[in-house]
Amino acid sequence: MATIDDVAKIAGVSKSTVSNVFSKKRPISKDVADRVLQAAQELSYKPNYWAKSLAGGKTRIIGISMEGEQIQFGAFHMALLNGVLKECYSRGYRLLVNTLPKAFASQTENWASNPVDGEIVLDPTVHDARLRERLQEQLPVVVIGRPPAAYETRVSYVDNDNVGAAFRVTEYLLGLGHRRILFLNAPADRTVAHDREGGYREAFRASGILPGGEQVEYRPAGAGSSVEFGYRATLACLTRSPEITAVITDTDKVALGVYQAADELGLSVPEQLSVFSFSVEPGYGAEFAPALSCVRLDAEGLGTEAARLLLESCEQPSPAVRRSIISCELLIRESCVPPKTTETDGCGQPHQPIQP
Repeated sequence: MATIDDVAKIAGVSKSTVSNVFSKKRPISKDVADRVLQAAQELSYKPNYWAKSLAGGKTRIIGISMEGEQIQFGAFHMALLNGVLKECYSRGYRLLVNTLPKAFASQTENWASNPVDGEIVLDPTVHDARLRERLQEQLPVVVIGRPPAAYETRVSYVDNDNVGAAFRVTEYLLGLGHRRILFLNAPADRTVAHDREGGYREAFRASGILPGGEQVEYRPAGAGSSVEFGYRATLACLTRSPEITAVITDTDKVALGVYQAADELGLSVPEQLSVFSFSVEPGYGAEFAPALSCVRLDAEGLGTEAARLLLESCEQPSPAVRRSIISCELLIRESCVPPKTTETDGCGQPHQPIQP
């Protein structure tokens, strides 16, 4: 079996140069790197990954912690992982994806934290035990999403402007003339749910419209699929409050449930019910007729930036806490139009559409 000494001899370089070519810890000229890789290929040499990791006190692996129930990756999560992997590849790191169910958390978290130099945490909750554990272990961590208030100044994070996006979506619907807008939100324990609700309510306040048009439904625990939550919540809310003329949803799958409920109630989208979603999976949009208006989130950008911040933290002795906001855009499609009926403002005067 070929050794690092054999490769160094054939390539005409030192052992440390061969090591640096594979670890990418230091820049090596293309000519030298090509000689080393050619020698390694001729000898069928592969570095002992764990030996070189332990020798340097680092595994050169980072982890990503995701909710176990989300192991069926959609296009959003695949794009996010692609962003992380690209950054790992360019810096000579590997990625360990932790998606085991919460029932095994006490075992899994201890196991997953040992072989990694740092970890990316997805979908933070208001009381997120993962962050407390990582800080106790003194493990570098970066959050995708806004961390709980107790950790905002202690961990770096990358996020969309969820407050601003929710404000713009709600402002757009108010501008069309909608006054009763239902928001089918993420679970109440998720920080993203609070941010989006904040932007939603702020848009109502900024519009000067009398209060009462807001209605927020959080996805409850054990609600079944996202489609089922959208379907059941829409049926219940529209039966209880038929004056609702627009619905904002957390995801496209929730929006599909809204479409199904509207069809069952005999309401046409968008003429009688406008629908706007915070995300649409590429390829999933074909399920919607009319085409669904949505917020385009840069999943790959989130992954790339999170990995960049984490790897910087892994390689610096005392990294600064960083915050990075990734932009998103509104895609206006056919699922939103002005409402057919005009409500009054409580004084007998019809509402006029707000200029966007």
